[in-house]
Amino acid sequence: MKLRPVSTVDALADALRRRVLSGEIAPGTALPEQELSALYGVARPTVREALAVLVHEGLLRRERNRSAYVPEVTLADLDDLMYVRRPLEDLMAAALAGRPVPRADAALTRMAVLPADAPWADVVAEHMAFHEELILAVGSPRLERLYAALAAETRLGLVRLRAIYHDRARLVDEHRALLDAITAGPAEAARRATAAHLVHAWGAD
Repeated sequence: MKLRPVSTVDALADALRRRVLSGEIAPGTALPEQELSALYGVARPTVREALAVLVHEGLLRRERNRSAYVPEVTLADLDDLMYVRRPLEDLMAAALAGRPVPRADAALTRMAVLPADAPWADVVAEHMAFHEELILAVGSPRLERLYAALAAETRLGLVRLRAIYHDRARLVDEHRALLDAITAGPAEAARRATAAHLVHAWGAD
């Protein structure tokens, strides 16, 4: 098995991504290229490319004559996000009811075995993987595209859960209960469990 070389741009983008998704870089924080260049010991063009990667992913925003920054995702944004996610995940639950989803189960297992001191970005990654594997298991390219369009805001929203789920075992248990309900069926029970799962408390704005 060949390992893909990691470029300096990729390495910097990954480092910044992890800081954003762990909540270390707060919403609204500007990321000046010169400061990042000095902090990480890389050239400014490298910084510019790494920031462009995260802007493309939706984790950063860039406006004319302003440094890239972490966008603010408000409670109103998150309410609207869930408003759109619910019908998509309802379709998923109805389609998968009564079927095992091994790849979602694997993501949940990875989340469960994360060390207690793992960065929150690792929890976000497995949390996202769990939900994305459920969507992928449906086998609808259009459903996948619609869900993918919400990924950046969903990931930024999940950063908030760090303040709510001090005990990560509770997060795992909730997702295990959801997966069990979907795989056990019937469809109505799976849909009810999915709807209940998507009722979030996001913390203070």
